[in-house]
This record gives sequence, structure tokens and C-alpha cells, in this order.
Amino acid sequence: MQYTGRREIGYGHGMGTSLLGICGSLRKASMNRALLVAVGEALPADASLTLFERIGEFPIFNSDLEDPEPVVELKRAIAAADGVVFAVPEYNYSIPGGLKNALDWVSRPPASSPMRGKPVGLVGAATGMSGTIRAQLHLRQMLVYSDSPCLLQPEVQIPRAHERFDKATGQLIDASTHELLAKFGAAMVAFVARERRIIG
Repeated sequence: MQYTGRREIGYGHGMGTSLLGICGSLRKASMNRALLVAVGEALPADASLTLFERIGEFPIFNSDLEDPEPVVELKRAIAAADGVVFAVPEYNYSIPGGLKNALDWVSRPPASSPMRGKPVGLVGAATGMSGTIRAQLHLRQMLVYSDSPCLLQPEVQIPRAHERFDKATGQLIDASTHELLAKFGAAMVAFVARERRIIG
């Protein structure tokens, strides 16, 4: 099934690891979205990352409602992926409300949530020096509810991110950050494979 609102980044050949990228910022020019794109470009050659870009269409979670179409699409995309990578901005010392709302939708009902047992990696970029440390810690805590195992190392918490991306194109131009993302991508692929062996 083709998912509208998704875009493949990287060099997947259909036989390797398929990752789904979800950005917590709704801005098209978001540094965290640019960071997700850079993660996809730094993945090993047999892995790919596809962006899901519709969480801004979700209504506020209400358990009286049936899952709206964008939520159904995200649940299917998560279920089809081998792992999920969240790009986590930091708003008021925590994660953005839109990302929390998306998690509220996809985590229910708990027993059949596609997030249950799904391997997760976290990245984040900020103009300040925190690199979204607090937001990532909060998200790790939230993912306990869905029993989603999280990659611990390497941590990708990018400070002064505006100096690392080209303002006009959004392309990553910092060599040290690219090196970190390559290590993260390799670790995420290995983490997904390890979780597959545990479950299998």
C-alpha cells in the first residue's frame, strides 16, 4: 500500500531494514526534520528511512472517536516498519504537544498498538546547548507505556544546530554531525536486528 504523506530517504533496496521517521515539529523548515533527512542519508546501504508527515492533521485525542484516517495511516506505517526514529524538538522542557497527541492515538488500544515492542531511536536538534536532552528523556519515559525498546547509544542531541545545516537548503554541512549520524544509523540497524532475534 502506498502511504501519502510519506517520503523515502536513503538507499534501501527492499531487502534490508525499513525505518519510519516521525518529526515532532510541524514546520517544513524544521531543523529536526532536516536532521531526520540527514539520518536517512547516513544509513547503511541496505537500510531506508521513510518520513511520515501528517501528525499535524490529527485531532486532539478523544477516546470517544474512531481513529481518523491519518491515524489509521500512521498505525499501518508503524506496523510495516522494522523500527521508528523520532526527531524530538524541545518545547518548554518537554516534547511538542503534536507529538504527544500522536503517541496518544497510536498507543491505543494498548494490546494492539503497533508501538508495542517496536524498536525506537531518538534524535534531536536545538539552537541552544541542550540538544533536546530533557525532551528525549521525557519521550523515553512515555515509551515505557507501549513497551517500545529504545536505542541507548549513541545519543544524538545536536546543540547549536543552526550552525550545522545550510540555511537555504537544509542540508547537513557539519562533518562531525554526519559522522555521528552514520554511527547512529549503523547502531539503529543493529538494534532492530537484535530485537528481531529476541522476539524470534
